[in-house]
Amino acid sequence: MPPSIKGSGRCLCGGIEYRVHGPLRDVVFCHCTRCRRTHGHFAAYTACARDDLELVEDRGLRWYEADDRRRGFCAECGASVFWEREGNSTVSISAGTLDEPTGLAPSRHIFTADSGDYYELPDEVEHQP
Repeated sequence: MPPSIKGSGRCLCGGIEYRVHGPLRDVVFCHCTRCRRTHGHFAAYTACARDDLELVEDRGLRWYEADDRRRGFCAECGASVFWEREGNSTVSISAGTLDEPTGLAPSRHIFTADSGDYYELPDEVEHQP
């Protein structure tokens, strides 16, 4: 990967493809109801500065907006790829859409009070209710 690109990725079908030209945050696992309904399980997100995200392909990109946030998904394959909050300077990226190696590590689990009753939270990473 050229030095100016810190990460790259895509959805399942390639309808969304991106490059990140700045640092990526370590992975946060979100257990909120919205993320679980969007992904079908808890979500794993990294993030970058909005200005560091380059869309290489966006033919499938659609946005679902609710409240002060929006989620970017692929209209062709259904993959959930991005989410962002109005007024934030960052974009969150579904960690599973990144090309490997990512060099990222688990950071913390958030909204654990909303976690599903069908799984247990791991002990090795910080939890925030």
